[in-house]
Amino acid sequence: MRKLRFRSRLTAVLCVGIGIGLSGCSLTRPPAQVEAPVPAQWRAPLPHGGSLASLANWWSQLDDPLLVELIAAAEAASPNVASAAARVAEARFTRVQAGAALLPSLDGTASASRGPVGVSGGSPSGAGAGTGAGSGSSSSGGLSSSTPITTLQAGLQSKWEVDLFGRLRADRDAAEAKQNSANAKWHDARVAVAAETANAYFAERACQQQLRVSEADARSRAETSRLTDLSAKAGFTAPADAALARASASDASGRLTQQRAQCAVQRKALVALSGIDEATLEGKLAAAPAQRALPAVGSIASVPAEAISQRPDVYAAELGVASASADVGSAEAERYPKLTVSGSIGRSQYRVSGVRQSLETWTVGPVALTVPLLDGGSRKANVDAAKARYAEAVSLYRANVRQAVREVEEALVNLDATDTRTADADAAVKNYQASFDATQARYSTGLASLFELEDSRRTLFSAQTARVSLQRERTEAWVALYRSMGGGWNRQAAQGPSFESSSMTTSPAAKVATSP
Repeated sequence: MRKLRFRSRLTAVLCVGIGIGLSGCSLTRPPAQVEAPVPAQWRAPLPHGGSLASLANWWSQLDDPLLVELIAAAEAASPNVASAAARVAEARFTRVQAGAALLPSLDGTASASRGPVGVSGGSPSGAGAGTGAGSGSSSSGGLSSSTPITTLQAGLQSKWEVDLFGRLRADRDAAEAKQNSANAKWHDARVAVAAETANAYFAERACQQQLRVSEADARSRAETSRLTDLSAKAGFTAPADAALARASASDASGRLTQQRAQCAVQRKALVALSGIDEATLEGKLAAAPAQRALPAVGSIASVPAEAISQRPDVYAAELGVASASADVGSAEAERYPKLTVSGSIGRSQYRVSGVRQSLETWTVGPVALTVPLLDGGSRKANVDAAKARYAEAVSLYRANVRQAVREVEEALVNLDATDTRTADADAAVKNYQASFDATQARYSTGLASLFELEDSRRTLFSAQTARVSLQRERTEAWVALYRSMGGGWNRQAAQGPSFESSSMTTSPAAKVATSP
C-alpha cells in the first residue's frame, strides 16, 4: 500500500514537473514595438526658457484660480472622463482574470445529507434459511431500510492548464497592455476636457472684451448722432449728415445687441461644461479679475520623439500595437495542444445508529492532453484576423504619431505668429485711436466732415476688433500647444496602475521607438 501511494505521488510530481517544463515553450509574436515616423528635428520655431516640467502646472501659470476651479468642475462633470475611468476599472479586472488563468484553480466543496440507509437482501433458499436470516441480520449490523444515515463530505478540487505554448501568457500581456492603454486614455480624456474648458473660458473673456469695445463704439456713435441732430435742428448741419449719424448709431446698436447675444450663448456653453449654476458662474466671473497676459511657454524638447512620447494618446496607440501582438500570439497558440492537470482531496464521514465511519480520499488526474485535429480552418482564420488587427494597430499608431507632430508644429507656428503680430496690432489700435481723436476734434471745430469722422471711427473699431480676435487666436494656440504636448503627462515618472493619479502607468517595454 505504501509503495502504491509513493508511486502515485511520484507520478503526480512528474506530471506537474513536465507541465512546468513544457510551459516554457512559446510561439513567436509580431514585434510589439514598431518604427515611428518622427522627424529628426522640429520644422517650427521653438520657444525658449522654462522647462518641459512646467507643462504639469500649465494652468496655474496664469495665476487665475477661477480657471483652475472651472477645469476641476468640468472634469468632475464630464461623461467622457467618467467613461474613461470605467474603462480603466474594466481593464484592471480583465488583467486580474488573465493573470489568474496562469495559476491553478482551487475550489472547496462541502455537503451533508440524511436519509434511509437503503439496505436490501434476502435469505438463501433451502434448509439453511434460518441460518441465512441470522447471517443477514448480522451482516447488516441490525440496520433496516428505515434506519437513517447521515453523510458528511468535504473536499478540495484543483485544476490547472499548463501554458504549453504561451497562450495564457499572451492573454495576460494583452490585458496588461490594454490596462495601461486605458490609463493613458483616461488621462487623455482629462487633458481634452481641460483644453475644451480653457478654450470656453478664454472665449468668454474675449467675448466680454469685444462687448466692451462694442459698447464704447455704440456710445460714441450715439453721442455723435445726438449732437448732429441738434446741429441739424439749428440749421448748421445738413439733414443728410444727421441721417448718416443716426444710421451709424443704429448700426452700432445692432452690433451691440448681437454681441450680447453671442456672449450669452458662450456663457451657457461654459455652464454646460463646468456643471456650475449660471447665476453662480456669473458671480464668479464678475468677481474674477480680467484675463492676464499669457505666460512664457516652457522649452520644448528639440528632439520630436522625446516630446511626442509625452502624449497619452500616442502612448495608448503604441500599447495598442503591443496588445495586438499578444493577441496574435494567443490566437496562434490556440492551434496547438493543451495540457490540463486535475486533482482532488476529500474526507467523508458516515453516521448511523451512533456509529461513525470516516473515509479519506485523494486523486491526481486526469492529466488530459487536447490536440486540435479538424476545425474547418477556424483557428487559422482567427490567427489571420488577429494579424490583420495587428497591421491595423501599427498603421493607426504611425498615423497617430504623424498627427501628433503636425499638431505640435502647427501650435508652435501659430503661437509664434500671434506673438509677432501682437505688437503690430497694439500699435495699430494706438495710432488709429490717435487718428480718431484728432478727426473728432477737427469735426467739432468744423474742419472735418462727418464722413471723415465715421471713416476714422470705423477703422478704429475694426482695429480694436482685430486685436481682440488676435488675443483669442493666441490663447487658442496656447491651449493647442498644451493639448498637443500631452498636458503635462510624464510616462517616465508614472507610478503605479491607479488612474486616480495624474501620472499614468507605463510598462518598461513600452516606449516610443524611433528606430527598428
